[in-house]
Amino acid sequence: MTRIMLFLGTNIAVLAVLSFTMRLFGIDGMLDAQGGLDTNSLLIMAAIMGFSGSIISLLISKWTAKRLTGAQVIQQPRNRTEQWLLDTVARQAKQAGIGMPEVAIYNAPEPNAFATGANRNNALVAVSTGLMQAMTEEEVEAVLAHEVSHIANGDMVTMALIQGVVNTFVIFLSRVVGHLVDRVVFKTENGHGPAFWITSIIAELVLGILASIIVMWFSRQREYRADAGAASLVGAPKMIAALKRLAGTSTEPLPDQLHAFGISGGRGGLSALFMTHPPLASRIEALQQ
Repeated sequence: MTRIMLFLGTNIAVLAVLSFTMRLFGIDGMLDAQGGLDTNSLLIMAAIMGFSGSIISLLISKWTAKRLTGAQVIQQPRNRTEQWLLDTVARQAKQAGIGMPEVAIYNAPEPNAFATGANRNNALVAVSTGLMQAMTEEEVEAVLAHEVSHIANGDMVTMALIQGVVNTFVIFLSRVVGHLVDRVVFKTENGHGPAFWITSIIAELVLGILASIIVMWFSRQREYRADAGAASLVGAPKMIAALKRLAGTSTEPLPDQLHAFGISGGRGGLSALFMTHPPLASRIEALQQ
C-alpha cells in the first residue's frame, strides 16, 4: 500500500509540475488542434518525458546503488577476500569481453548481489557481506559470473529503453483517456478542464501498473539468460549450487530501485506477473535442462 501511495503521490507531483511548466511557457496549447487532441505533439512530449526519467536513472544508476546500499568500492584490497573478488571479476570480465567493472561490498546480513551501470565497460558489481559468509568460493564465483553476464548482455541499458517505451505509452494513453473524458463526459469545449488532469492521473496509475507486467516479464527472461551466461563462464554445476544455496537461505529484497538487479530479487509483487525474478526452482530446472 505504501508503494502505491508513493507512486500516486509522485505522479500527482509530476503532473502538477508539468502542468505549471506547460502553462507557464504556453506549451499546453500544442495539445489542442481545432478542438481535438494533437496526437503527434502529445506523442513527442510523452516520449521526451518517458525516456528522460529512465535515461537519467540509468546514467546515475551506479551512484544511486552505492548510496542506497552503502556499497564500498574496493580500491586497494585489504585482505585475501577482497583480492580474490577483484581477481575473479577481472577474469570473468575478460572472458565476457567487457571492461573491468568496479567491485564493491556492502554490509547486509542477507546473501545478495547486484550489477548496474550505464556502460558495459564502466559498470559496478556489488556483493553483500551476507553472501560472502553464506556461500563457498565456488558459489560466490557463480554469483559474480551471473552479474558479469548481466553487464555483458547489456541488460541495464535494455531495461532502461523498455521502461522508456512503456513510460511513453502510459503517458500518451493516459492523456488520451483524460481528453476523451473531459470532452465527452464533462463537455469541455476549449482547452482542458480539471477532469482532464484528474482522469489522466488515475489512468496513468492504472496503466502504469498494467505496463509494469511487460517490464517484469523482460526482467524474468534476462535472469534466465544471465544464469546461462554464468554457466558458460564457470560451469552449470556451480551456478546450480549457488541457486540452491539461495533457495535454502532467508533473503530480503534490495531497495526498491535495485530489485531487478539483484541475484534473487525478493518475492516480487502480488503474483508471478509482477515478480522481477523467476522462482529459484524454475531457474535451477532451466540450468539442469
